Amino acid sequence: MSVPRLQLAALECNPRAESGILAPRVRDQSSRMLARISSGAVIGVDAMRVEVEVDVANGLPCIHVVGLPEGAVREGRERVTAALNNSGFAVPPRRITVNLAPADVRKDGSAFDLAIAIGILAATGVVAPEAAARFCFLGELGLDGDLRPVRGVLPIVLRSSREGCEQAIVPVGNAAEAAVVTTMKVYGAATLLEVVQLIREGGGVPTQVDVASLLRNAALQHDVDYSDVKGQEHARRALEIAAAGQHNVLLVGPPGSGKSMLARRLPTIMPPLTAAEAVEVTKIHSVAGRLRPGQALVTARPFRAPHHTISDAGLVGGGSTPRPGEASLAHHGVLFLDELPEFRRHVLDALRQPIEDGAVLIGRARAAINYPARFMLAAAMNPCPCGYHGDGRARCTCHIAQVERYLARVSGPLLDRIDLHIEVPALSGKELTRLDPGEASENIRARVLEARARQLARLGDRGIFANAQMSARDVRELCVVDERGLSLLRSAIQRLGLSARAYHRVLRLARTIADLQGKGNIAAAHIAEAIQYRTLDRRTVTA
Repeated sequence: MSVPRLQLAALECNPRAESGILAPRVRDQSSRMLARISSGAVIGVDAMRVEVEVDVANGLPCIHVVGLPEGAVREGRERVTAALNNSGFAVPPRRITVNLAPADVRKDGSAFDLAIAIGILAATGVVAPEAAARFCFLGELGLDGDLRPVRGVLPIVLRSSREGCEQAIVPVGNAAEAAVVTTMKVYGAATLLEVVQLIREGGGVPTQVDVASLLRNAALQHDVDYSDVKGQEHARRALEIAAAGQHNVLLVGPPGSGKSMLARRLPTIMPPLTAAEAVEVTKIHSVAGRLRPGQALVTARPFRAPHHTISDAGLVGGGSTPRPGEASLAHHGVLFLDELPEFRRHVLDALRQPIEDGAVLIGRARAAINYPARFMLAAAMNPCPCGYHGDGRARCTCHIAQVERYLARVSGPLLDRIDLHIEVPALSGKELTRLDPGEASENIRARVLEARARQLARLGDRGIFANAQMSARDVRELCVVDERGLSLLRSAIQRLGLSARAYHRVLRLARTIADLQGKGNIAAAHIAEAIQYRTLDRRTVTA
């Protein structure tokens, strides 16, 4: 007479026992067994430690998950059961209760699969509970027992390390990402069987990542360069100032004048990411599921260019299950909005608060989530719907009212938050046919780095690193202007109707121009150049 599968489970009989992986062990059916396994959950771009408690007791055979599990966590019961059975571990025919503590915080995602499976094996004696308790477990299980990558591994491992955990087992595809945390021994596994072997036998080789080497090798690797750009010296100068002080910039010009080409090369003249910045950026991309399998770090400054049909949740983050938006994915990099007036106005206005605060706060009934979003905004637009208003070389077909309505799609408060408004005219035939290349990004970046070094020396003790981040108090204390410069500023405020915000932004911009020239004080010439970049403040529409 054949022995039913459920009776075999009571004996914890492993079909692969002859291979030496597991030894059969007889357990008392009447005993109650409990195991505690360490895992974690993502909240925004940070994480919290989650203790997976597994209780195996007499009762109707089932796996019951408590602790506010969402859909993907509840479905994990079926994945875990199939993975255990197909890996040669029979699930005991008893009542299994899985608690995800703390129980008052909702849990989502498939990263708990591995921790639940190991908890069941520890509670039934297949692996030693004290050995399993030394690790943090993350990973999604396939039905065949394969271990699949999950999102948010880096922030969870960082938090686990701060909580005192010293070892983690994660999917192979997440091992490099997790190994960025040098205080943690990270082991990558491809299957559930490999995880059990690591727990029982030890001796695995931890994954190692040289963060400094990764950043050093990626710092100067770009597919584009400003030497590709012909002409547009005025725009190139303005973008150098923008990169030097982390200022927001708007490029205005007819189609084909090179606006997008100029903007896409901004990361090539910005300072390389520091190790701390790279970790921050990687955390966001990990939570959003944007890391490639095996990728350890995001080593280049992000450049995000969403389409103008994007929603407000897609741009700044949110949704029914909140996720980082494009503004957060551009953290420490560039957010490029091409065809700016084509974006829906309420979507653009959602950027106003992130531009000021460097973060996106998403409020929900269950929780408030904070996503970092300290990006440099670069935008481009045509001067009118047809694109040729004021061009001189092509006839504009737009009525004055159409032009005014087109420009009004971008609100005044948003324009106030953009430091440089740059006119990018169409190139002449002579400029287009020039054979000599423009100035290379490497040379421009050298000047930007010098200016950033001066800013860091001045602002470092205030917790900021660029002039664009200065508060009103910082501007008052650090932006000292001579009498001629003050007179020029008063005149500009009266003639252009500059707001208080625009006034402070002119001073920040002048401070950056002075830094590029190595000057300690702001002179009238610096103020004059800063004012002339406020193109849309003084624009009037004429036929």
